[in-house]
Amino acid sequence: MKKVEKLFNRVLQRVNINLREIEFDANPWVAGVIPIDQFGKFYAFYGISSRHPLDLSFAHSSVAGSYFLGKCRVNNSILYKTDIRGDELKSKGDAIKYQDFEIVVNADEMIRIEDSFLIKNLVHNCSHDPENLEEFNIQNTCSMHYANIHGSPTEGCFLGPFSTIDLTSMQDSVIGSYSYIQAGEVLHMNINPGTIWVHADGDFNFLYEYPQEILEHYVSVTPGQAVSGIFMDFIEARKADFQRVFDVVNLELPFSIPNGASLDRFAVIKPKITLNENVLVSQRAYLENSWLGKGANAQENCYIINSKLMGNNVTAHGAKIINADMGTHVFVGFNSFLNGKPGHRLNVGSDCIVMPHTIIDLEEPVAIPDGHLVWGHISRMKDLETQTYPISKFAEIKDGLILGRLLFEGDGKAFVDGFKARIHHILEANGAFYDGSKNHGHAQNNQNISINTIQPYSDGELEGLYPTIRITP
Repeated sequence: MKKVEKLFNRVLQRVNINLREIEFDANPWVAGVIPIDQFGKFYAFYGISSRHPLDLSFAHSSVAGSYFLGKCRVNNSILYKTDIRGDELKSKGDAIKYQDFEIVVNADEMIRIEDSFLIKNLVHNCSHDPENLEEFNIQNTCSMHYANIHGSPTEGCFLGPFSTIDLTSMQDSVIGSYSYIQAGEVLHMNINPGTIWVHADGDFNFLYEYPQEILEHYVSVTPGQAVSGIFMDFIEARKADFQRVFDVVNLELPFSIPNGASLDRFAVIKPKITLNENVLVSQRAYLENSWLGKGANAQENCYIINSKLMGNNVTAHGAKIINADMGTHVFVGFNSFLNGKPGHRLNVGSDCIVMPHTIIDLEEPVAIPDGHLVWGHISRMKDLETQTYPISKFAEIKDGLILGRLLFEGDGKAFVDGFKARIHHILEANGAFYDGSKNHGHAQNNQNISINTIQPYSDGELEGLYPTIRITP
């Protein structure tokens, strides 16, 4: 494993060089968090489909347990059980509208990962960076457990566990654990853990920060120690179920898949599951004793347990829904934790928007009315007074709102309209509106993906590294 250790040190040095101005040292946070022998234990795998362009290149890297779809190049990097989704890469000749500009893509877009260390991350391209449409770059970056890099090129960054950067170009910055950032462009910033920040220049600014004493119960990070807290305990308790999915070659489906729906080969399906038409279940999703209505989706690293989703529900990357009843058109954002209890279920009304990184962990039954914006930490009905707001009223805000720990500035209508358009796009892209012939999306396009594996060197000087290889059509 000497070559892997040398590669790890190279990556950390490059990350730290980029972060020197904000005096951040990544090494204490990641050194030893993944035992070195783990990098030689797992195969990597990639998908082949006539609907997804194929061009994969790996050089001097370790990609243990990671998944690749689309066009991607990985150089001098360590990816551990990380999903790289390139199913929305732009094609040569596409015209991209940005503000008053219309920019033509000169070449097929490629995901390029270089000198980076990603641990159990979800990377989805869908980049909106108008300055570099042909490459989605992740360089000199270290990202910890269950972080999401969604449409966000990064250069010289550190992402804490369960953090998300979304539609944001980020350089030389640190994102604290369980922070969600959608801010267009972030340069040379150190974001506190538990910060929820959605910003659009000239339009609005949504800012919420968790009390640190509450956040530490859910995700706690101490330099030199493993990530701990309720989130990690929840995932670790279900780890064995995923082991079988990856160890068994031929898994029999427990039920037939309805028209227009897709169930990923690497999802965990426990008893008593109902999937309706146009449902999308992505890899590493976990479903148990639940009902998903037409057009609902469970994206990567989602858990849906003892719950009912009525239809056209978006359960974004890493979100968890337990003991809950969800109305139609409910959006549950990245890494949210909706934890009802057997004795007091959670009920979320139709057309609600649950902001990314929301924690609902109930001590009593809670019912959120239709059409509400939801954020923060909720455990009882009284918490709805300061951490929910009718979406129709939020759209009437002209100057701002201070409610509990939330600071909102700017135009509420622009904020609401932006979210609604985003949710519609997600449903459309995922195939929720497929009618049998038109409106294909990921649920239909992913039905016939074939999975192929690649293996690392099992011993010798190169143990844990993968051979330099290029895979083309």
